[in-house]
Amino acid sequence: MKILSLSILLVPGNGQQATLLCSASDLSSFSFYQRGSVGEFMSFMAKTVAERTEAGQRQSVQERDNVAHVYNRGGAEQVAAVLVADAEYPVRPAFSLLAKLLEEFTAAVPQAAYNPNPALTPNSIAFPQLAQYLAKYQDPKQADTILRVQAELDETKIILHKTIEGVLQRGEKLDNLVERSNNLSAQSKMFYKTAKKQNSCCVIM
Repeated sequence: MKILSLSILLVPGNGQQATLLCSASDLSSFSFYQRGSVGEFMSFMAKTVAERTEAGQRQSVQERDNVAHVYNRGGAEQVAAVLVADAEYPVRPAFSLLAKLLEEFTAAVPQAAYNPNPALTPNSIAFPQLAQYLAKYQDPKQADTILRVQAELDETKIILHKTIEGVLQRGEKLDNLVERSNNLSAQSKMFYKTAKKQNSCCVIM
């Protein structure tokens, strides 16, 4: 089992686009030539699922062999966290980690640094704990130290294992979102189309 990426995003809601504040990823399981496209797709998918997760909601969105676990904390900060892992990574430790990340992020980073801030660019907020947690929690047993939020999770509805199509708005298609995205290079769009044709698992989601 493996965590591929962790991301924290500003999610204003009301149809506004999410902004990637900070992220960390481990792309060592992909070839050197695929990593650029895979990294872009991780950011694209994190943004897509975060925008489609309501404030206060947790959900797991499965696409092919991987799952994006999303927690939109909402509140005044309007932040969400996304963990992308393979399908073997257990759900409870994933959401425990996301809750801890958002708790620490909102304590460490002043809200004025990112909300509202129209000049934000992707990955413009420094939060080095992401890379540390990405390495530490590759073993989900390490999450035992943060399972004090278990009771909170038990009381909160978690929507599990939706497909990506399940979280898209009516009439939306993933292919169209990929084609229209300004966050994906032409190379990454071609990578997506080729991987889909081959029914390959090497697309990150």
